[in-house]
Amino acid sequence: MKTLIIIPCYNEENRLPIQDFIHFFKAEQEDIRFLFVNDGSTDNTINILNDLEKRFQVVRVLDLKQNVGKAEAVRTAMLKSVSTDFDYICYFDADLATPLEEIYQFIAKAEKYNPLVIMGSRVKLLGITKIKRKWHRHYFGRVFATIASNMLKIPVYDTQCGAKMIKASIIKELFASPFISSWLFDVEMLFRLKNLQVYNQSQTPIIELPLTRWEDKGDSKFPLSYLFKFPFELIRIYL
Repeated sequence: MKTLIIIPCYNEENRLPIQDFIHFFKAEQEDIRFLFVNDGSTDNTINILNDLEKRFQVVRVLDLKQNVGKAEAVRTAMLKSVSTDFDYICYFDADLATPLEEIYQFIAKAEKYNPLVIMGSRVKLLGITKIKRKWHRHYFGRVFATIASNMLKIPVYDTQCGAKMIKASIIKELFASPFISSWLFDVEMLFRLKNLQVYNQSQTPIIELPLTRWEDKGDSKFPLSYLFKFPFELIRIYL
């Protein structure tokens, strides 16, 4: 199965775990490719990404000259990649809060169940997982996920984990128009998915996959002021 991993990057010069990426690239996984999206960075990010592209055949770089936000950066990369021969296209956060090795779990589930979407889920399971997350983010995430789950009418545990895998055949329709919210686009994507005809035709449209490892890297770009705005954006998405 051929898989593309999109890595959206905005001013990641000091956060990008270069050695972790290089270690994975050297494993020469021919069926796993990478597309780094430079989202109008103003630091040295683009030069770092261009250097990786020169050194490794599995790497490509998409350079967006202006900052458009994570949602639009991912959407643009998805639509530019849909004409390729990948079976699934993923996106992971640039800081690798979700380690790259987790992709093998995603691929195994995709090959077994052929779902439309696989969502990474940060569930602490005793003796099985190593999830390191700040307590206030955990509890805010639980409240948010409960609200989103009730609106979506599906029992989703974690909508906001930055690791997701999407079947290439639905990407053109799923990402056809810009997202209402840059921060809540994961939830908006699930609403869109439920409205697709293929959703009801699929035996397993969505799989929520507990991650083996996930670590809160801190230095979040999430503005605290957005806490007052997200309920209104969630309602807009729902309507």
